[in-house]
Amino acid sequence: MSDRPQLTLERTFKASPEEVWELWTTREGIESWWGPEGFSVEVETMDLRPGGALVYAMTATGTDQIEYMVQAGMPLTTRSRITFVDVDPPRRLAYKNLVEFIPAVEPYEVETVVRLEPVDGGVHLVVSFDRMHDESWTRMAVMGHESELGRLEAILASRS
Repeated sequence: MSDRPQLTLERTFKASPEEVWELWTTREGIESWWGPEGFSVEVETMDLRPGGALVYAMTATGTDQIEYMVQAGMPLTTRSRITFVDVDPPRRLAYKNLVEFIPAVEPYEVETVVRLEPVDGGVHLVVSFDRMHDESWTRMAVMGHESELGRLEAILASRS
C-alpha cells in the first residue's frame, strides 16, 4: 500500500467467497453493482492479472448525481482506469485507481486492497483504500464505497 493514510470498510455477506469474487472480478459482476447509487458503469476492458487493467465508464444517471456533476463542472460520464497489482482468487485483490477526473487537481493513484475471509455462513469482506487528496473528497469516497457495498449486498441477497 502507499504511504498515505488508509481507510477500511468491512461487511459480512451470506455468500461464498467465490460469489463475491465473481461479482468483483467479471464484466457482468462489476456492471451489476459498481459505483455509488445514482451511477451506472460500463466495463470497456477487463484483464484480471497483475499488471492488467480494468477500464470503465461511470455515468451519472440519478437526478441528484447529475445536478452535482453539472454544478462541479464535471462531465456526466468519466472514464476510469484500474491497474491490478495482486490477484489471488478468491481471497485477495489489490489495485491502483488513477484519479484524473477532479477539476484543478493533478492526477494521482489510490490503492485499494480487497480481502475475502470465509466465516460461518458467509464471507467477511475487508476493503482498505488510500485517503483522497483532501477531507471533502475522502468523505465522498467513503460515501461512494458505502453505497457500492450496499448495492453489492443487494445483488448477493437477490441471488439467495
